[in-house]
Amino acid sequence: MKPPYDITPKILQLIRSISEKIGAVNANYLTKQSPQVRKQHRIKTIHSSLKIEGNTLTVEQITALIENKRVIGPEKDILEVLNAIKVYEQVKTYKYHSDKCFLKAHFELMNGLIDSAGKYRKQSVGIMKGTIVEHIAPPFENVPFLMNDLFQYLKNADELTLIKSCVFHYEMEFIHPFLDGNGRMGRLWQTLILMTEYPFFEFLPFETLIIESQEEYYKSLALSDKTGKSTTFIEYMLGVIDQSLQSTLNYNSRILKETDRLEFFLNLGIKVFNRKEYMNIFKDLSSATASRDLKKGIELKLFERVGQLNQTKYVVK
Repeated sequence: MKPPYDITPKILQLIRSISEKIGAVNANYLTKQSPQVRKQHRIKTIHSSLKIEGNTLTVEQITALIENKRVIGPEKDILEVLNAIKVYEQVKTYKYHSDKCFLKAHFELMNGLIDSAGKYRKQSVGIMKGTIVEHIAPPFENVPFLMNDLFQYLKNADELTLIKSCVFHYEMEFIHPFLDGNGRMGRLWQTLILMTEYPFFEFLPFETLIIESQEEYYKSLALSDKTGKSTTFIEYMLGVIDQSLQSTLNYNSRILKETDRLEFFLNLGIKVFNRKEYMNIFKDLSSATASRDLKKGIELKLFERVGQLNQTKYVVK
């Protein structure tokens, strides 16, 4: 059965905004990132996802662990990071619609941390907020069947990947299939689902924005619980993805050289454009820098200038 949710004007607006940004942040664009930049993004992802769960290690300590250096810190926190490094390094090997891969990933992520790593829970659980029970998960006897239905939903080709990833994240958190590690598995699996259509999501650390709006994250989960639909959570997560894409566009336009930006822009297939349209692709570019880029493009004979002042157009050769 399809998990319940509504398509709201906000969701439609966010999907449109995300789709526009995805048109800019494509595989060619991200190939301009150095291995070092990709590494930094992965470190941010691991740091943020585990920090949400209370891990105390810093970005510098996680970097040291990735580089196989010794780190002084709580043994549990170090093991959490080492497990996460292993999982994210092999994330491409997991099949997003496979419950076996899902359980394998949980085992890798929680190995040595809980006895039931890689296994669905065998007891009832409730989520506490202070002294108040925030959420009572479904009975443990129902977990295998509920998760099986959820993985069947993932195979539905008619569902938009953006929506599907958010729905899975919410529904998995609601089912709460494991005794521990549900939050990090929800975020990991949403990334994996998005990667199947948009490979660059492997290096898009949207977890950093979740930790900056952690209260909203939990509030959207709670509101969705109360309404019996994942609508509120979908709106929240799509907003996070949209902001993450914008941050990636801003970051990349700062680190790329003018020739990199020109090459990327021309690969979009635009034949005639003005400076404003060029700057719409590189959102944080100043007018002066954009003008220098376009001057360089003319010098390289990539396009020619037509018209004067605010009527100026650039025609690709």
